[in-house]
Amino acid sequence: MLVAAAIAGAMSMGALSVSVGTARADEVGGFKNDWTGNRIVVEAIADPKVQGITCHLTHFDRSVIDRLRKGNWFEDPSNSSIACRQTGAIVIGDIKADEAGEEVFSERASLVFKSIAVRRIYDKKNDTLIYVAYSRQVQDASAKMSVTTVPLYGTNATWTGRHP
Repeated sequence: MLVAAAIAGAMSMGALSVSVGTARADEVGGFKNDWTGNRIVVEAIADPKVQGITCHLTHFDRSVIDRLRKGNWFEDPSNSSIACRQTGAIVIGDIKADEAGEEVFSERASLVFKSIAVRRIYDKKNDTLIYVAYSRQVQDASAKMSVTTVPLYGTNATWTGRHP
């Protein structure tokens, strides 16, 4: 019974797409990209500490047919892409300005071990926000990542927190 429930959950995979960070993803589009029903999902993510910036993250969602053919019931590929743009007046709260930045969003891509995360890094010298989408695994770490930048030059960004 437990195995059947787990397989049913894997078939819907929606249960595995859970935001863990402070940001929440809203699915804004998606389409099937092959005959097996595999999908490319497009999600919008608003940075919780930076108003006026929206990131769009795309990732792969495996179909039931693909899961039956290839196994790995509880796992989606780590492939993702990100683009972030100014979508309103930029108001920057208290963000971490060290070289590691801070995680903005995370969503599981497998039942236990893998997630896709988005991290924001502030490039002080170039006055730019950098957003990196990457895969995080417990074993066999993946180097799959994507990067986008939002330059603050000319945006009249307001800092409500400490300006680094």
